[in-house]
Amino acid sequence: MIGGVFVYNHKGEVLISRVFRDNVTRSTVDAFRVSVIHARHAARSPVTNIARTSYFHTRQGSVWIVAATKQNVNAALVFEFLHKMVSVLESYFGKISEESVKNNFVLIYELLDEILDYGYPQKTDSGILKTYITQQGVRTQSTEEQRQITSQVTGQIGWRREGIKYRRNELFLDALESVNLLMSPQGEVLSSHVSGRVIMKSYLSGMPECKFGMNDKLVVDKQAKPSTPEAASLEQQLNRRGAASGNSRAGIAIDDCTFHQCVKLSKFETERSISFIPPDGEFELMKYRTTKDITLPFRVIPLVRETSQTHMEIKVVLKSLFKPTLTAQKVEVRIPTPPNTSGVKIITLKGRAKYKSGENAIVWKLRHMPGMRESQLTADVELLPTTDTTKSKQTARPPISMNFEVPFACSGLKVRYLKVFEPKLNYSDHDVVKWVRYISKSGLYETRSQSSY
Repeated sequence: MIGGVFVYNHKGEVLISRVFRDNVTRSTVDAFRVSVIHARHAARSPVTNIARTSYFHTRQGSVWIVAATKQNVNAALVFEFLHKMVSVLESYFGKISEESVKNNFVLIYELLDEILDYGYPQKTDSGILKTYITQQGVRTQSTEEQRQITSQVTGQIGWRREGIKYRRNELFLDALESVNLLMSPQGEVLSSHVSGRVIMKSYLSGMPECKFGMNDKLVVDKQAKPSTPEAASLEQQLNRRGAASGNSRAGIAIDDCTFHQCVKLSKFETERSISFIPPDGEFELMKYRTTKDITLPFRVIPLVRETSQTHMEIKVVLKSLFKPTLTAQKVEVRIPTPPNTSGVKIITLKGRAKYKSGENAIVWKLRHMPGMRESQLTADVELLPTTDTTKSKQTARPPISMNFEVPFACSGLKVRYLKVFEPKLNYSDHDVVKWVRYISKSGLYETRSQSSY
């Protein structure tokens, strides 16, 4: 059966060596290190045959666990034993690493003598083993666990130092969103989603605690009740404001979100607010993604008509769908043309349009476009004549793409409140100057035209 079990580190040094058969020698241990661990090419197979010896190995981080034998054994049985051995060791001292193996080598040898008898697997159930091997393993704490313990004991906050002072306390919040859309020629939305980030710039003195709330269904529509009277009163005030303004869109449905390490997730669950001690300067507070109730800022209506084999008419209508009080900037529409285009005549009353032969596209740029407006571009495209064989191979027409920037959140995200508390210094929430900005930019914003040229 199994002739020996060895544990190597990433350098090939032997950490554990337990031999059960006389036919496994020191040269057997060195052969695996030279041929596998120190090999130029990474080992593709977990089974290696060297000088009539079979080696079965598994890796746990930087640690190699190897079983060697000179007999014709059942490979599945050996790997089952190795994985059972890994689970037994993890039940005693946690994650397997070079440091944990060195700290528990006496325990590992004792366990190997129990789970293997002359190379034959015996008891591998950790519950049974713990009844008569009662020695507790030395658990090696990870760097993250050590930081958490240090923070809990000392109260240290690694992302912000003490003693920060500013003459003017300011807080900037930017909700930046990327809008992605794929629309059919008939105006049907095939797919759409918004990826957003909340970026903050903090110029606050001392060690302030900030509370940030938004109209998110994960927060607003949660069934849990506020855990403190302050949170309950704040919730009632916000509900009265929403009822008075007649806002029917109470929240947005966020599919998933991630937070900066400074956010206290326990308060997010209980008080329905994002509470945190901000790092000094600029940082990313959270990321989110939503796929429902997206406000599309633009609609592109393409009309393509082939009058002959050498002539094509393209008409594109661009409509802005947001409020007239808002204005979009850096608007660009890219209209693809056939590869055999020889010339283009463009007519447009707004913006500038140019045919770029190297890109096979008409690029239409508008610096500004107010909401609820409509612009139109017409192009006469001259085509080179093609043979019948070339014409029969119709190519798919690329979609019309857009770039833009609008001053609102297409997901419907709204900042409900942003408060700052600093009990140690003599300034309150009213003394902090706050700035909130919403910006939505185009991601992959495309509208399909007709199926092929």
